[in-house]
Amino acid sequence: MEFKTHPETKIGHIHLTVSNLERSLKFYRDLLGFEITSFYGDAAVFLSAGGYHHHIGLNTWAGEGASSPPPGHTGMYHFAILYPDRKELARVVRRLLALNHPIEGASDHGVSESIYLLDPDQNGVELYADKPEDKWPIDSEGHLQMTTKHLDLLGLLSELDDEEEE
Repeated sequence: MEFKTHPETKIGHIHLTVSNLERSLKFYRDLLGFEITSFYGDAAVFLSAGGYHHHIGLNTWAGEGASSPPPGHTGMYHFAILYPDRKELARVVRRLLALNHPIEGASDHGVSESIYLLDPDQNGVELYADKPEDKWPIDSEGHLQMTTKHLDLLGLLSELDDEEEE
């Protein structure tokens, strides 16, 4: 019999080696809005949304100023931050645009809408919101038909039409 992971299993957190804690905090805390939950000495910090113990761990255990892996090597492609709905994704996109933070890409995957950016250490970060499950594209055999299509950013931002800017 094939072993399967329990269907309620979730990916709990990401822990990244960074070259500079303060620079990374400016990205994860100040830009994306995660809150510091604790420090581990002066070489690590943990952040979360909503009071969870931590969603993101950052450390300089490889040394302050450590270099990023060069392009063309194996390692993490990106990690993803799931927002509760399309409106919350639109809120963070509006913030990125207002602060002129570079966006590397924006895609409609059929099952979700995603924004891609890089953190200060060139780690790929995906910000996304799932579409309602009953809207997911399923073929005649019951398989998901994920796609990578252009994401209409103006359409996404229209979620905020009734909301004042921060």
